[in-house]
Order: sequence, then structure tokens, then C-alpha cells
Amino acid sequence: MSILHELVKEIPIPKMAKVKQTFDNTEIEDVTSALNREFEQKKIATTIKPGMSIAVAVGSRGLDRLVEMTKVTIDFIKQQGGKPFIVPCMGSHGGATAEGQKAVLEHLGVKEEIVGAEIRSSMEVIKIDELENGLPIYIDKLASEADGIVVINRVKPHTAFRGPFESGIMKMISIGLGKQKGAEACHQLGFKHMAEHVPAMAKIIIDKMPILFAVASVENAYDRIKLVEVLLPNEIEGREPTLQEMSKASLPKLFFEQIDVLIIDEIGKNISGDGMDPNVTGRYPTPYAYGGPDVSKMVVLDLTDETEGNANGVGTADFTTERLVDKMDREATYANGLTSTVVGPTHISTAMPSDKTAIQAAIKTCNILDFSKARVVRIKNTLEIGEIEVSINMIEDIEAHDHLERSSNWYDWSFDENGNFIKTK
Repeated sequence: MSILHELVKEIPIPKMAKVKQTFDNTEIEDVTSALNREFEQKKIATTIKPGMSIAVAVGSRGLDRLVEMTKVTIDFIKQQGGKPFIVPCMGSHGGATAEGQKAVLEHLGVKEEIVGAEIRSSMEVIKIDELENGLPIYIDKLASEADGIVVINRVKPHTAFRGPFESGIMKMISIGLGKQKGAEACHQLGFKHMAEHVPAMAKIIIDKMPILFAVASVENAYDRIKLVEVLLPNEIEGREPTLQEMSKASLPKLFFEQIDVLIIDEIGKNISGDGMDPNVTGRYPTPYAYGGPDVSKMVVLDLTDETEGNANGVGTADFTTERLVDKMDREATYANGLTSTVVGPTHISTAMPSDKTAIQAAIKTCNILDFSKARVVRIKNTLEIGEIEVSINMIEDIEAHDHLERSSNWYDWSFDENGNFIKTK
């Protein structure tokens, strides 16, 4: 037995129970009809002339109905006589390579044969201007050569800064369309200034490039679309802050002020740009964002298949597993830190031999007198927290909260011979 096993083998793991968390579940059932109504009401057809080549900017996030929204938008453009093609709009994601960014979209289901438009992926950009402080402003070269540009994105809080424009259309224009060089420029002076740089760059791009319209969605706490709007260029700046506030009010959360150990089964770029959403975990990569529970120790156990080895965010946790580290694509992971200038999340946290030893290590180091009374919460990922697991020591919190309901008896976790969770169907 290794010294690591020896150090944690006597650490008890409390009994757990499944707990349902309830949030506002308002959602749009028929997104296709809702989006087509928006196209009609905003008279978007007048922005498209027959024969126009139109770049449809699609990002790397796991948006609800992303494929559907993309296909409806492309079909609409074709109906007006336009010639749409897709450009990956994701800064440095996909390992900051053209092939990697195309693969990210295809992994999300955005494929030519499904959405009806070719994906043209390139990391080549052109510089169109610069801010007063000298920061350059870039845009995807293929998009710049199109007759029109359309942007599709979800509006939601950012994970590293606060402001009226966080993650949304303006950021998609300034950073996503700017590819790796644009993302690098916007991040160069750090997240302390992002709240001003994102809209400043986006406004110049909107002014100088043929942005036709944007498709903006807001999701409920269950990551289902509750609102979809089509915004004309002159509407984006005025409308996005309102959508941002709506998104913040809909944000899923863990209804506990303090957690000794938070266990997250999987992280990945398809879950959040940070691998896991700090708005849920309370662990932020910079001092310029805030909110969420006070977590003493955090454990991440594995990577999603969709993240393709990008383990950005693992450094925000205190413990991980050797399994996760073995899956890491370090180049793709480190490219994130080099572009965003925030390298803490790309560090490798303490890697333990198994799920069980990682959890025991977190309990051992969470600075409580009685390890048997550890307050432990386990979630699958930060997108799926409608049902979580909570330790028996938090029973009073559960019974006192209107949005929490225990849905199982108390039980002990089962691990296989290697100390990893036994996967259930």
C-alpha cells in the first residue's frame, strides 16, 4: 500500500442521500417556431440580399438546442437567397487550431449534413482597429470577407469578471470572432479590465463589420431555453444587459452557504469555459468575480469525453485523480491559460490514485475536528444539479429549505477494487 493510501485509509466517508433541488423551470417547448417568429417580427429578411455570403458564428459552449438554433438560422438565410457558411467562434478553444475548432463544433452536433452549411475553419485573422490604449482588435479573416455576419450565443454570467456585458453576444463578437489572437488581445491586461474591453472592442467590430443580426438565448436553471431573441446590430448593446440580469436570476445554485467537501464527477469545456462553472462552485479563477457557497475543499474526478483532454479548471480544485491527469491534453489545456493570462486553472491539483482516496484526502484536509461530521456534497457536473448527493450531517439544512427534498434513504458509497465509484446505469 502506498504512503498516500496509508495517510487517508482511516478517514471516514459519511452516509449520503440523493437530494432534489428545484428551480424555476420556465422554458420554450418549440424553439424553432419561437426563433422563426423573431425573424419575422424583426424584419430580419430585409437585411439579407439574394446571393450574399453570410458567415454564421457558432461557439464551443454546450448551449441548449445549439444544433436546432443553428439549423433554423441557416434555413432562414437560405430562404432569403443567402449563402451561409459556419465559422467556429471560440477564441483559443479547440487547441487554438483550425482542425481542433471544427472538431469541437462537430462534437457538439454542428455538422454540415445536419445544419446544412459548410464549416470553414481558420485561425487567420485581420486587424481592423485598436482601442485607445493600443490593444489591437481582430476578426476572423473568413468572416471579414463575407457579405454579412450572424452571431449565435447564450447570454449568461461570466466566471471571472462582473459587468453589464459578461458572456453573451458582445463577448462572442470581441473574443470569439477574434480567434486566438483576438482572445489574447482582450485578455492581455487581465480580467480586471475585461468589463470595459469586451464592449469597447465589440462596438468597434459592429461599427466596422457587416454584422446582420445576433441570435441570443437565455437558459433556465435546468439549461433549457427560456427565452430566444433576434437582435439587430443597433439593439445588441442596449438589450444584452437586461438579458444578463435575467440569466443571473435564473442561475442554478447549490442551496448551502458552507460545504466542507464538494465533489464534482466531471469537468470539461463543454460544461463551462472553466471546466466547471464557478458561479455554482464558488471557486473563481480571479478576484474579479464572486458568489456561490464557501467550499473548504473541492475534488474533481474525471473529464468529459467532449472536452477532448482539455482539463482547464482542474487547478481550481484541491484534489483530482490520476485517471483525470492521464486523460489531459496538456497543450490544449495550457493554451487556455496562455491565452486568458490566468494560469491557475491549468495547474494540476493534487492527484490521488482513486476516487475514494481523493475524497478521503479532501475530508482529511478540510480543517474540521471530527472527520465523521464532514459536510459533503457530490454533483455530476455544474450543468446538472437538479439532483445531487448530500451527506447525513447536512440533514437540518435540507429539511429547513423549501427548494430541497431528500429523495432516497441514507446509504454508503460503493467503490470497486481500485477505489473508484461503481458506475450505475
